[in-house]
Amino acid sequence: MEAQQDIFADEKGRDAFVFEPIESRYLNAGATALEIRTPYSRSIVNEIREIPYARWDADRRLWTVPYRSLFELRQRWADIEAEAERSEPEARKARRDALKGTEEEEDSKARARERRRKRYPISLGHSPPFERAIATHVGVVFFTGTNGELADPGTVSDFYFPAGDDDLFVWATWRRGSLEELVRTWPERMPPTSADLKRGWWFPTLDELRQARREARSKTKARRRNSEKSQSGG
Repeated sequence: MEAQQDIFADEKGRDAFVFEPIESRYLNAGATALEIRTPYSRSIVNEIREIPYARWDADRRLWTVPYRSLFELRQRWADIEAEAERSEPEARKARRDALKGTEEEEDSKARARERRRKRYPISLGHSPPFERAIATHVGVVFFTGTNGELADPGTVSDFYFPAGDDDLFVWATWRRGSLEELVRTWPERMPPTSADLKRGWWFPTLDELRQARREARSKTKARRRNSEKSQSGG
């Protein structure tokens, strides 16, 4: 019965698409589903994942969306297409060229250097538990330790979150969690409070864990592909 309903919904969606198609170089109307092929963008991935029954086809390197989900796709398509245009190599290069020598470029480089240090400010009086999934302003991480070095409030405010001159923070080291660790983590039911955001960490919600799991899964697949290429001599 459910399969018949899906078939009917797909036929209805296909008819609606024929009547009012989405004209875009990033979208192809396949025989059984709509096919989306865009430059990579995390924003696009997040948008498409919100569309019911959307699936990633790893062999063809594209997303498929059944016709029954046409309505949801239409609602998100303007944002998907705009981000795809922004993610084209030429557009990325143009933005990089426009930023060269500007203060914004220097700020971007400074943020990247700070992220590579794999450190994060934690409140001296409210430190998080180590070696468990913790949500922060840089995503879900696992804190591994601290040597007690005080964090400058200016650095905290510039790169992480607003900090008062009288707030005391120390630097803690962190790592990203493995997919297995993130799957085992139980989500927090309530979103972070203003006090949680001010101190800089909280226990992750389901949405935050889902995002972290997706990123961990993607990295795991990428490592597997690279390993297979290396073993095959490709």
